[in-house]
Amino acid sequence: MSNDRIYNFSAGPSMLPLSVLEKAASEMTNYNGSGMSVMEMSHRSKVYQAIFDETKADFKRIFNVPDTHEVLFMQGGATFQFAAVPMNLMGASGKADYAVTGNFSNLAMKEAKKYGEIHIAASSEDRQFAYIPPQSALDISKDASYFHYCANNTIYGTEWKYVPETGGVPLVCDMSSNIMSKPVDVSKYGIIYAGVQKNMAPAGMAVVVIDKALAGRELPYTPVIMNYKTTIEKDSMYNTPPCYTIYMLGLVLKWLDSQGGTAGMEKIKHQKAALLYDFLDESAMFRGIADKDARSDMNVTFRTGDEELDAKFIKESTAAGFSNLKGHRVMGGMRVSIYNAMPMEGVEKLVAFMKDFEVKNK
Repeated sequence: MSNDRIYNFSAGPSMLPLSVLEKAASEMTNYNGSGMSVMEMSHRSKVYQAIFDETKADFKRIFNVPDTHEVLFMQGGATFQFAAVPMNLMGASGKADYAVTGNFSNLAMKEAKKYGEIHIAASSEDRQFAYIPPQSALDISKDASYFHYCANNTIYGTEWKYVPETGGVPLVCDMSSNIMSKPVDVSKYGIIYAGVQKNMAPAGMAVVVIDKALAGRELPYTPVIMNYKTTIEKDSMYNTPPCYTIYMLGLVLKWLDSQGGTAGMEKIKHQKAALLYDFLDESAMFRGIADKDARSDMNVTFRTGDEELDAKFIKESTAAGFSNLKGHRVMGGMRVSIYNAMPMEGVEKLVAFMKDFEVKNK
């Protein structure tokens, strides 16, 4: 790690691999001899089209996207998809099922209510979203246009450890905070969408992986910019796409490849998370918040039980070069986000700091 770089544990926008940032910096004013920055290029130019095509092909290969599905690059992040999903899919029956296991799935559900009848198929709100409901607790409607869930809950530190069985109802998943951290069987999903600012690129875009058979069901008032069928037909270029974010995604994908792809990242993330959770389980001061069987490998939430001690920890950890450890305002406590770009060294040094803090504050 560079001497002037801190360990950024932000939940998003999150840290990017240093080698990616350095590569982007080296090409900032003159990409590949073009005499231009990627920021300045026409999205209709041959040089940019080559960047776009390579990035899309790399994403399909690394994420193992089958031919039945298409990859879309859409502006607006995951929140944009909270409306795009129901607008494009709700027309099948006018109804949809949502599992509410955290803040963002709750926001997605509220947005979807504007476009049809919403059934809460599962919720963990009764225990402040500290767990993930099992398959047996899912109340799935046979006539739902789709079933929506959020794979990883950044604020509460929980993660789905299984893929819901929906009995043929199209499965829609917000994978914003754990995409590219493990292999995924894309064929099981109607739609996977993810804001890129946690594991893939700078903020400003969502990647949407959609079963092409679901396109063309949009409600009549769906804005053209949100229409999946149009976006597929125009290859994500109905209007000017987020060009630089797509370029940065391409660089991150090449870095991911060098780490062993999604299978390689899964091994690394398990090691990082285990190091932190093992310490929390042994600690007399710190305690994890999420149920053990639902713990996220991406976002680790914990607290001391003393708000003043929490505040002291956050202040001293920031001074020591560990940034963004304060928990979300709705949760309090602390949160460590260990996305793909966070090196093992960062987690090792944080755990060492936590051990030292515990000794000094007995």
